[in-house]
Amino acid sequence: MRARLALPVALLAAISVTATACQSSSGTNSTASDAKGTPSAASGAADYNPTPYDRIKDGGTYTTAGTFDDQGNPFNVNATLTASRVWAWYNADAITYSPTGDVQYNPDYYSDVKVSVEGGNQKVTLTINPKAVFNDGTPIDWTAIKATWQANNGSNKAYAASSTDGYDQITSVEKGRDAKQAVISFKGVNASWSALFTTFLHPKAATVDNFDKAYVKKAHPEWGAGPYTVGSWDTHSGNITFVRNPKWWGRKGKLDKRVYVNLESTAAVNAFRNGQLDYVSAVDAESLKQVKGLKGTEIRSGGSPFEYALYFNTKSPVLGDKAVRRAIEETVDRTQIARIQFQGLDYKEPLPGSAMLYSFQKGYADNVSAVLKYAPDAAGKELDAAGWKTGSDGIRAKDGKKLEVGYTLLGDDPLGKATAGAFAAMLKRAGIRLVIHKADDADFSSILSERKFDLFVSGNRSMDPFGARYLCDFYCSDRASNITGSGTPALDKEIRATADIADLDRQIAAVNKVERTALQEYAFLPLYSGPSTYAVKKGLANVGATIFYTPLPETVGWQK
Repeated sequence: MRARLALPVALLAAISVTATACQSSSGTNSTASDAKGTPSAASGAADYNPTPYDRIKDGGTYTTAGTFDDQGNPFNVNATLTASRVWAWYNADAITYSPTGDVQYNPDYYSDVKVSVEGGNQKVTLTINPKAVFNDGTPIDWTAIKATWQANNGSNKAYAASSTDGYDQITSVEKGRDAKQAVISFKGVNASWSALFTTFLHPKAATVDNFDKAYVKKAHPEWGAGPYTVGSWDTHSGNITFVRNPKWWGRKGKLDKRVYVNLESTAAVNAFRNGQLDYVSAVDAESLKQVKGLKGTEIRSGGSPFEYALYFNTKSPVLGDKAVRRAIEETVDRTQIARIQFQGLDYKEPLPGSAMLYSFQKGYADNVSAVLKYAPDAAGKELDAAGWKTGSDGIRAKDGKKLEVGYTLLGDDPLGKATAGAFAAMLKRAGIRLVIHKADDADFSSILSERKFDLFVSGNRSMDPFGARYLCDFYCSDRASNITGSGTPALDKEIRATADIADLDRQIAAVNKVERTALQEYAFLPLYSGPSTYAVKKGLANVGATIFYTPLPETVGWQK
């Protein structure tokens, strides 16, 4: 699953653009650097105080900033990282990953998993824990797996699914030896199948109407399962409290309560300083300064599988011209944008080169550099050739229309404002006027789903290590998740052909090749990644910079 997040940084996002520690929870993390001291890869360190279950106290409260998102169903195309984070506290966490991406099956849900290949086609048999039951008393069985597949496989366009990739490769989900066994049959082989069923939907939640609407500003604990359930949700304040679930059959949650308090980023830092929160993202140099050195606090910092990028709305009148899009990309100095983000911090990383993999992952390639160079002078010549002539005011025009491009800025985050200003100065050099439109954080989902932008900076965080499977989500012309609207049917065909490659190494090589073609649509420009950095109260276990790891809720708590 890929979860979209907004700029400025969502409070629940497992990211922040701040300094990275060299020491990881499992040892040191060192990479080679160039002559300027820029490492060859972003940080792959994890730092989250890994603590065994039996070394965690019974009881206590864990409080952070955060709230429900507009769309609370993480399978829906309009869901963001916030939805995924909140969902995991009262729904199934059936498959998770280690920080480096190793698959981990949760026996409280899947008591046995078998994968086989017969005649070139893969079969996955999930045996579900006999005790597993949804909170409304409905048994968790093969029908939940089937319902999840049917809602996400793309056969019914009424479902606004975030991603159909992988689900559309499944030919059937059938009952096995009994209702507690699901047999999943694929056409071909899918090496990253585990990412499809890390969690699942209650069959009632998988109807078209409920899939799209039931979780909008609502929780449905009766359709959930797990060690915690919703204790209270104040729809006025946005505050949420999770409590132990009396219907849970597995290891009990260590915490008495897990609390989300609806606060903006600045207020969250102040609340942490006042002892009201146990954990907060340090999103910039100023917030890090505010929390560093506080008594009883430690800073946990490491890498993040996330990336911010500049999105172009190819359906807007001026950005429908590929020459304009290319000129903008050639005019954007990504090094300067990264410098703004990391100002005052002892952190460096190479510029990101792909939407699929991160530079610390095997198979990563810098596909952006293969097709694009920072070349503002060349951009000017290309705009001249396309008929955009510079006027007396320095702004280009064509057929009597000024070359003006909108930029949508969310919130009042200082880094966001500085970034917008930098874009404006860069584009002005090429004779392009950037018109900045301010919007509220709450407008994020509608801005994207309704394409109410020309240029927009947003990010994506990988919830699993299988980046190659998301190629179509980013670049297929017929996907709602491709918010740029770019692409062609011919490119779609090339993209979808990569999904049929069973060997992961060969698949990644093919994906890199196709991504280089897709990037030549000049509609999507990776900008920066950065590490995750948090201020955490000492003794908080299994919380921090976890890379691909999502600790099970019952393992979060306070050390003995």
